[in-house]
Amino acid sequence: MIGSVLGSPGSVSCPGFLASIFVVAVVFAAVVSVAAAKLSMSVSADPGSSSSEISAKSLTLAEAIANLKQTEEPDLRYYAAWWLGRFRVNQPEVIELLIEALSDQDNRSPDGGYPLRRNAARALGKLGDRRAIAPLLDCLCCDDYYVRGAATESLGELGDPTVIEPLLELLAGGVAAATMMPGKPHLFQPYDLILEALGSLGATVAIAQIEPFLGHFSEKVQYAAARSLYQLTLRPEYGEILVRALGASDLQLRRAALMDIGAVGYMPGAEAIAATLAENSLKLIALRGLLETHLKERWDERKFGQSFSPEQPFSLEQPFSPEAIRAMDLMDSLL
Repeated sequence: MIGSVLGSPGSVSCPGFLASIFVVAVVFAAVVSVAAAKLSMSVSADPGSSSSEISAKSLTLAEAIANLKQTEEPDLRYYAAWWLGRFRVNQPEVIELLIEALSDQDNRSPDGGYPLRRNAARALGKLGDRRAIAPLLDCLCCDDYYVRGAATESLGELGDPTVIEPLLELLAGGVAAATMMPGKPHLFQPYDLILEALGSLGATVAIAQIEPFLGHFSEKVQYAAARSLYQLTLRPEYGEILVRALGASDLQLRRAALMDIGAVGYMPGAEAIAATLAENSLKLIALRGLLETHLKERWDERKFGQSFSPEQPFSLEQPFSPEAIRAMDLMDSLL
């Protein structure tokens, strides 16, 4: 059992600590890879995406690039954009082609949207190239709601604080303006993704604008606000909102709450994650998120001499806190 092996006080030296982190990371990566292969849930409600994206079809890098370059078969371009992002192909030519795809006019969906643009925007967030920031900001003005959402999510992933102000502009009008778009199954803006991006970007200047969204009529937006506020303040009351969401009657909301708690690293939510009525694969991913955040904090304590947990400071003799060991045991129980 991972937790019990690491739980013996005095048995872990500094080299052992680093080796343990490596072993745990490898195990977690393997678990999550298997879990993701079984996962059918889409993170986005984008009607232009489907489970057929994640298919057994394989491509070589050369084929993917060639498919994205050609313009005769839109479906091949659509899949190639997803593939290049999924496999993190960060090459100058790929970045240029994906940025070019953000202006595509040919691949249109029945709802009038731009599926290729959506996939290209998502892929650019995964590749981490700052050249994508300006084109993604331009996408915030696109009339396709899902393009705006994909661009917002990617801007949060890229981590450049200069995008905070443009994202805040999308919250103009506050909760009162965050209403359903007539004739559409979504709000005027992808408010949940905007709030999450602001949290990821550390936008403490946005706290006052985010807080009212805790009272939005959409539970999905409420939870996004709680997630963002926890990241920005580390106040446990926001983490507890997400924990309570694990008891929602809607499975999709429970799934979203699992991912939110894992993403922000709210360690007190570990037990609730393991007990949630949802797929074990998702619970493992959420617990992995908790541990990744914890290990980073513990490593930063050692590196910078700053204690994130004064009652349990970092030590070479016992680098893992009891909470982390308990989270590992919970993962064991779900395997």
